[in-house]
Amino acid sequence: MSTVIRFSGDSGDGMQMVGNLFSESAAFAGYGVFTFPDYPAEVRAPQGTVAGVSGFQVHFGSQAITHQGDKCDILVAMNPAALVAHRKYATATATIILDSDGFTKDAVAKVGYDIETISEQLNLGECNIVEAPITQMTLDAVVESGLDRKAALKCRNMLVLGITLGMYDISADYAKKFVEKKFGKKNPLVSQANIAAIEAGENYARNSHLVGENHERKGEGALAKGVYRSINGNQAVAWGFIAAAERSGRPLFCGSYPITPATGILEELAKHKALGVKTVQAEDEIAGICTAIGASFGGALAVTTTSGPGLALKSEALGLAVMAQMPLVVVDVQRGGPSTGLPTKSEQADLLQAMYGRNGDSPLVVLSAHSPADCFDKAYMAAKIALERMMPVVLLTDGNLANGTEPWRVKRVAEMPTITPPIVSREELAAKAECFNERGLFNPYSMNENLARYWAVPGAEGLEHRLGGLEKHPVTGAISYSPEDHAAMGKLRAERVERVADMVAEVEVVGASEGDLLVLSWGSNVGKVSEAVAALHAEGAKVAHATVELVNPLQRGVAEAMARFKRVLVCETNSGQLASYLRSVTRHEDIRAVADMGAQPFVVDALKAEISSNLNLK
Repeated sequence: MSTVIRFSGDSGDGMQMVGNLFSESAAFAGYGVFTFPDYPAEVRAPQGTVAGVSGFQVHFGSQAITHQGDKCDILVAMNPAALVAHRKYATATATIILDSDGFTKDAVAKVGYDIETISEQLNLGECNIVEAPITQMTLDAVVESGLDRKAALKCRNMLVLGITLGMYDISADYAKKFVEKKFGKKNPLVSQANIAAIEAGENYARNSHLVGENHERKGEGALAKGVYRSINGNQAVAWGFIAAAERSGRPLFCGSYPITPATGILEELAKHKALGVKTVQAEDEIAGICTAIGASFGGALAVTTTSGPGLALKSEALGLAVMAQMPLVVVDVQRGGPSTGLPTKSEQADLLQAMYGRNGDSPLVVLSAHSPADCFDKAYMAAKIALERMMPVVLLTDGNLANGTEPWRVKRVAEMPTITPPIVSREELAAKAECFNERGLFNPYSMNENLARYWAVPGAEGLEHRLGGLEKHPVTGAISYSPEDHAAMGKLRAERVERVADMVAEVEVVGASEGDLLVLSWGSNVGKVSEAVAALHAEGAKVAHATVELVNPLQRGVAEAMARFKRVLVCETNSGQLASYLRSVTRHEDIRAVADMGAQPFVVDALKAEISSNLNLK
């Protein structure tokens, strides 16, 4: 059993805060949790307008939760604009909690409705409407704190938090401790007021008998035993890199330019100077990746982060990293596009740019994360590939993963896979004649058995060398315009990427081992696609699901799995980019796409219907 709650209100109403506190309180109570922040790109739209509505969706339940949920069972609307903007995200019979103090004739008219007919116009007839005087209850609850009206009204979100926690009998202790830690020392009156508002909300829920219908109250068993904390995708990426730096013994450097929604990675890394992390907020995207390339040449685990048009700006320097065989990780947190596009909405439309968006034949590794917690594992794996195989890697996440949260089981770095960069000294290479030219100088393109260029860190005596963007001789690294050398280097670059397939686990197929339909997904859509396919398989359909995590080179087992099914259906929030790529690299004759370009997560029921229609093969 699971429930979806959506908190909605003006951008200044604190919906992101209340959503985070509710989700973390639920996680501490043992529930599985997955969140979905949904906020506008505007800095601050006019108060009470639909354009300024900010939302936060929480999907929680007594089992493991793998996605942000579909339509909400509980919708909290702090004003008429929030109700108008987010009614479409609620079920037909949802419980809708309104701040009745905010539903005045003028406020309703401001969003183009009439107070007498808004219920009919928004099809609220079957909904359970809870008209709670949230504003007045908040003022009454915090009166003893002595705050002025403006400051007191900022506690409304905490009263809403108390109501929703009370509805599901979830302890408010975590939320109260958070408030005390945030405000207690600097402003004890604000701390006192917010805690009072939480308690007033709890009391209102219990006294009004607001109880989540048919909801299992205990989340025991939703998570395996271990130490957990709530984590979002950007945090997970940052921590994955920190763990990889620790495991590899390489210093971590991040050179980036702030851009929504990738900025959180740079911000998180900047907090950890005590762990040896170095960060540079560059003047632009090009400077960001170029500083990272310089750090890579200097011997660091180098990363750069971006979103949207930032990946295009980094393309020339990324080609240099391919040519010079530099270990580098580029994280692209995908958002809606093109151009400035939809900065706060999520898409998967950068896949082909990541694959081919550079001049010349310039192949590189492309990895994809599929959940906030998985962002840690993929960041670690991207770093391992880059460092061990001396090549750039693009890690694709997206806005839903970056800002969404879920419980993450804390890992011990010592238990993670080893990372062994091919760093060498003159003494270690002394017996390898091919590593030196006739004058005894180091050949910078000499390689080990994995075709990884030996990493001669500047300062290593006897291994002085130069690297650049011009085409090279395959071993000596000398500039070469020879067609034979260019062809040889082109084949070598491609083979180096292909060999990475052996570093990533074979794809797992869940459901039928063969049959009518194989459904493939990648990125943040995986949880919903998996649920839809599992439901159909349980009903007897010969259908299976697989998650593509390594796109280039194509993950081992994907092509073989496709061959065992009559039709392949790829679900992705773009125009069908992965489906197009698979048509070019596999021999399967029937590859189709569920391609959604609405910059919103899939809906499980709609996916089931689409998948079902593809089971009727003709």
